[in-house]
Amino acid sequence: MNILITGANRGIGLGFVNHYLAKNYDVWACYRRDAGELMAIKNDKLHLLEWDVSQSFPADVSQPLPETIDVLINNAGIYGPASGAGQTLESVSDTTLHDVFDIDCLGAIRVVQCLLPAIKKGKGVIANLSSKMGSSEDNSSGGCYAYRAAKAALIIVSKSMAVDLKPSDVHVITLHPGWVRTDMTDHSGLIDVQQSVAGMADVILHSEDYEPGAFIAFDGNVIPY
Repeated sequence: MNILITGANRGIGLGFVNHYLAKNYDVWACYRRDAGELMAIKNDKLHLLEWDVSQSFPADVSQPLPETIDVLINNAGIYGPASGAGQTLESVSDTTLHDVFDIDCLGAIRVVQCLLPAIKKGKGVIANLSSKMGSSEDNSSGGCYAYRAAKAALIIVSKSMAVDLKPSDVHVITLHPGWVRTDMTDHSGLIDVQQSVAGMADVILHSEDYEPGAFIAFDGNVIPY
C-alpha cells in the first residue's frame, strides 16, 4: 500500500508514519521545511518529501510522487495564536484568519488537487484531520475564532470531496484525533499519539463502514457538526 501523509515530521503525523512503516507499507512523509525526527528513521519504505501545503506542489518537483495512492492523510495544520493572544472576538485579525484558513483548509484542497490522478487510480481513501473544535454543535465555550472556523470549513470541504469523488470509488472521511499530548496542546492532552493514531488508522481501514464525508473521532464515534 502507498500512504502519503502531510505534516509528518512530528506529533500525530510522525505517529502515522511510524504506524504504517511498522506494517511494511510505503510511506511518503511530507514536511514543510525541517524533516525533524524523520531523518532518524532508517527504512527503505520511507520517502521524504518537502511540501509546504501553502504551495500547490512539493518543493522538489524532481522527487517522484507515487503513481497510485491508497491512503492520503491531510494532517498538516496550525493553531495560530493562543486563544487569549489573538483568537478572541476582540483580538482576532484578518491576517490570523487568513493564515490559519490557508493551511488548515485550503492546504488540504491543494494537496488533493495535485494528487487526484494517483488517488483515483488507487481508488484510495482521503482522511482529512479536523478537530471537534470545528463542530458547531460541540462549541459551548466560544473563542478560538481562526482555528474553529478553519476546522469547520475543512469538514464541509471533506463532505463535498466525498460527494464529488464517490463515482470514482474514492472514499473521503474527516477525523477528530482526540485531545492528544503534542506540541500543539503543550502536551496536556488526555491521550498519547500512539492511541490516537491507532484509533484513526482503524477508522481509515474501515472507512467504507461510514457515510461518505462523515466526521469520525479516533474511537470510531461519529461526531455531529
